Amino acid sequence: MSRPDDMNLSPSPQTGPVPQTLAWIADHRGGIILAVTVALASSFLADHYNAPAMLFALLIGMAFNFMTDTPRTMEGITFCSRTLLRVGVALLGLRLTFADVSQLGITPIIGVVGMLILTLLGGVVFARLFGRTTAFGLLTGGSVAICGASAAMAIAAVLPKKYLKEEDVLLTVVGVTAMSTIAMIVYPMLFSRLGLADVESGYMIGATIHDVAQVVGAGYSVSDTAGDIATFTKLLRVALLPVVLLVVAVIFRKDAGGTAGLPWFVVAFIALMLLRNFVPLPEGLLNFVNDTSRFLLVVAISALGVKTSLQKLFAPGVKGLVLIAVDTVFLLLQAVIFAHIFLL
Repeated sequence: MSRPDDMNLSPSPQTGPVPQTLAWIADHRGGIILAVTVALASSFLADHYNAPAMLFALLIGMAFNFMTDTPRTMEGITFCSRTLLRVGVALLGLRLTFADVSQLGITPIIGVVGMLILTLLGGVVFARLFGRTTAFGLLTGGSVAICGASAAMAIAAVLPKKYLKEEDVLLTVVGVTAMSTIAMIVYPMLFSRLGLADVESGYMIGATIHDVAQVVGAGYSVSDTAGDIATFTKLLRVALLPVVLLVVAVIFRKDAGGTAGLPWFVVAFIALMLLRNFVPLPEGLLNFVNDTSRFLLVVAISALGVKTSLQKLFAPGVKGLVLIAVDTVFLLLQAVIFAHIFLL
């Protein structure tokens, strides 16, 4: 006769898609609800005060840092800061079209590409001079060269985690958002003092300001023509994001596990970009996907904010913020030199 202690009296775990889904929801719902709530509050404040939603998401999220290690929220916060980030970046591909950008002509397009390359290289050089890693230089240089916080998060998702801390990503998002907001106010006045016409001012605004929203705001504050050109130029910079992601992925492929393949969200980004440009899609669908992508990125930054305290964020000192300012000024100087040689 078998003894009781020989028997497995513990209940067998439930298997199947429904129990597993319910278990996943139970583990993640607290953190997801927290991140989504912060994102909704940030979007509300951004709409009413004309400020960047991502900056609000960071600041409000940091206020809930005490919930990082709580079992009820930890899994969900990690899911939002990683998986939802990658989904949001992938959906950015449907925001890109090259038909409008082509109206700029070949010389300004070459100028944008050249400035992007120099800013990336400068970001690495300046980072090493500041005692930071090459990965951090690519992160800050890429965020300044391409499209601000969105580019920073996309590049951070490609870089191996051993070279980049989440505090570095948040510091970059804070710094590039702040610099972009300042540029939105200062650059139109600066380009006017330089004697640039509306078309040249629009090109300079689109080539130098980091975030798309700030480019639009600054461009149309000059004139409709400047706003149109600024938007076209900015979209060209954004269109180069997958190229930069591809280069970064190839450079760090050994540290990412020895594979030369792109991460799935980068492949999805490129596929959606091609779909957007070669297949006619309903405008309503594009607007929905664009809004969804933007909100997912705000949710992801909200989660990253929750995971990081101010003490950890500024532990390395202010060198990171100064580095982003240096990258910004470097890009501006390139654009001014280019304008005097080719546009004036």
